[in-house]
Amino acid sequence: MSGSSFKYLLKEGVKNIWSNRMMSLASVAVLVCCLVLTGAALLLSMNVGNAMKSLENTNSVQVYLEDDLSTLQGIQVGEEIKKLDNVATCEFIPKDEAIQRYVDMLDGEGEILNGLTGEDNPLPNAFRVSFEDLSIYKQTAEEIKSIKGVMKINDYSSIAKTLTTMDRVILYGGIGAVAFLAIVSLLIIVNTIRVTMHSRQLEISIMKSVGATNTFIRIPFLIEAMILGLLSGAIACAIVLPLYQGVASTVSRLLTFFQPIPLESIFWWVIGGALIIGILFGLCAGVISIGKYLRREGGDTVD
Repeated sequence: MSGSSFKYLLKEGVKNIWSNRMMSLASVAVLVCCLVLTGAALLLSMNVGNAMKSLENTNSVQVYLEDDLSTLQGIQVGEEIKKLDNVATCEFIPKDEAIQRYVDMLDGEGEILNGLTGEDNPLPNAFRVSFEDLSIYKQTAEEIKSIKGVMKINDYSSIAKTLTTMDRVILYGGIGAVAFLAIVSLLIIVNTIRVTMHSRQLEISIMKSVGATNTFIRIPFLIEAMILGLLSGAIACAIVLPLYQGVASTVSRLLTFFQPIPLESIFWWVIGGALIIGILFGLCAGVISIGKYLRREGGDTVD
C-alpha cells in the first residue's frame, strides 16, 4: 500500500468519526467507563494483594496499655511480655513519641496535634512486639491479650482476613461490571460503524464497481474503530492515573502498616495497557460490524 493510499484511508476513517460524532461520542463514553472500571479494579486488586503480602511478612503487633497504668506498671507489663516463649523483641513506645510519629507522618498537616502532649495526649503507651514463629502468631497474640494491664493489641490477622474478602468481592464484582460494560460498548461501536457503512452504501458500491477490494473498503472503518478505542484509552488514562495518585497518597497517610504501589512503578503499564486494550477492543468491534455488513450485502457486491 502506497503512502498516498494510506493517507486517504486514514482521512476517511477520521471523516467517518466526525460524520457520526454523536454515536462516536457515545461509543467513547461507554468504552472509557469500561476501561476506567477495569483499571480501577485491577489496581485495587493489585494493592490488596500487596497489602496481604505485606501483612503476611509482618511478624509483629502493637500492644496498647491501659491509660491508668504508671510507668513502673508499664515496665512490668513489658517484662511479662518478654517472658513469653515466642516473643523475639519488645520495644517500648511512649505515647509522646507515638503522637510525634503521627505529626511527622502527616507531613506538615499535623500542626493541630502538636499541643497534644503529656496529660492531653489521647494515645496510650505501647509496645511493639515481634514474634519468632509465625505459625503460632494467633496463640501468642492471645497470650499477650491475657496479661493484666494490656488494653488491646493490633492483630493484623483480622485485617488480612478482611482484605481477602475484599479482594474476592473486587474480583467477582469487577468481572461482572466490566463484562456488562464491555458488551454495551462493543454493541455501540458496532452500530456506529454499521450506521457509517449504511450512509456510504452508494460510495462503497461505486468503489467496488471500479475494482476496490473488500480489504480496501474495510480499512477506513477499521481505522475509525481503532481511533475510537485509542481515544477511549487515552481518556481513561487521564482519569485513572490522577485518581490513583490521590487515593494512594491518602491511604499511605491513614494506614501506617501499608504503603500502596507507587504510581511511578506502574505508570507506563497503565498507559500501555489502556491504549492497547482500547485499540484491540475497537478493532474487534470493527471486524464484527464490517464482516456482518458485507455478508448481509452479499460479500462481493454491496447494493
